[in-house]
Amino acid sequence: MRIRNLRKTFDEQEALKQIDLDIYEGEFLSLLGPSGCGKTTLLRIIAGFEQPDQGEVSIGGINALPIPPHKRPVNTVFQSYALFPHMTVLDNVLFGLKMAKVPRQEALKRAERVMAMVEIESFTKRKPHQLSGGQKQRVALARAIVNEPKVLLLDEPLGALDLKLRKQLQVELMQLQRRVGITFIYVTHDQEEALVMSDRIAVMQTGLIDQLGSVEEVYERPQTRYVATFLGSSNLIDGVVRRYQDGVASIDTALGELRSSVGSYTLNSPVTLAVRPEKIYVKSDASTYYLENVLEGVVEDIIYTGVENQYLIRVKDRTFAAYVMNKALTEHEAFNIGNQVKLIIPAQSVVPLND
Repeated sequence: MRIRNLRKTFDEQEALKQIDLDIYEGEFLSLLGPSGCGKTTLLRIIAGFEQPDQGEVSIGGINALPIPPHKRPVNTVFQSYALFPHMTVLDNVLFGLKMAKVPRQEALKRAERVMAMVEIESFTKRKPHQLSGGQKQRVALARAIVNEPKVLLLDEPLGALDLKLRKQLQVELMQLQRRVGITFIYVTHDQEEALVMSDRIAVMQTGLIDQLGSVEEVYERPQTRYVATFLGSSNLIDGVVRRYQDGVASIDTALGELRSSVGSYTLNSPVTLAVRPEKIYVKSDASTYYLENVLEGVVEDIIYTGVENQYLIRVKDRTFAAYVMNKALTEHEAFNIGNQVKLIIPAQSVVPLND
């Protein structure tokens, strides 16, 4: 799919400003951003439910904009499921095939195969009101996939489910996409969903794509303050580049000198650095870490999440977040509020931002 110079306004408010995006066949792409960023508008234009003010959308090399929604090679799964309440599960799944006039026996075979794939074959005779939220979502997926679209559009389909079921379906949805090989375009505001399921993520804000890349690229190498703080958490540090040699930059900051071995720098230029909290080591002694950045601080607060301890550490006049996994007691030190600690920050974990 190819999208070029896509713009859309509502009541003189720009919902999409200038979207250029290539979506590859068979990939799982997430459009990630907060409410009002334009992600659902973009999805609706691809589906044909909205027309852009200008721009191009082509699917398989064919201009999709003049094609009505029901004739585009796409299907949409909504958070509300949109199942027909008077139909059985089987009839809901068969609906699209019936509209396409697929022969009954072929339609049944395709429906049975897809229902087995999403594990709903045991309740084909039930009506939607007899199903749980997770079961309804599986029926909605089966109904969309059975039509064998080139692209499946998913508009926050897991948003109405409880946390445990949502996490389970995240994995199932990712595995399903790999089995069927259909291109998935997934709209979400949930960073974890995007990280777990996607091949690539387009992080959006105010009608623009702020950064596009693989999950690892976008998380490990954020390019802007917005991406660094919206997708996960980051400690942001302002400074000035004083030396840059052999791929290593030395940056003067209010916390002291920090070294970075990733990204590119311009001498004597201001720069904002991002450090993920889980990339920081918290130790009582840093004498063996002479090649790394070391800051001294005092533990201000500790947040226990079960999986990790989140330390809030005062370093000079600011607070740093550092996340330490809960391992066996012999593998890490435990600290209390008020303890003096050392923060060890590897140079490869200090990432320069472009804004």
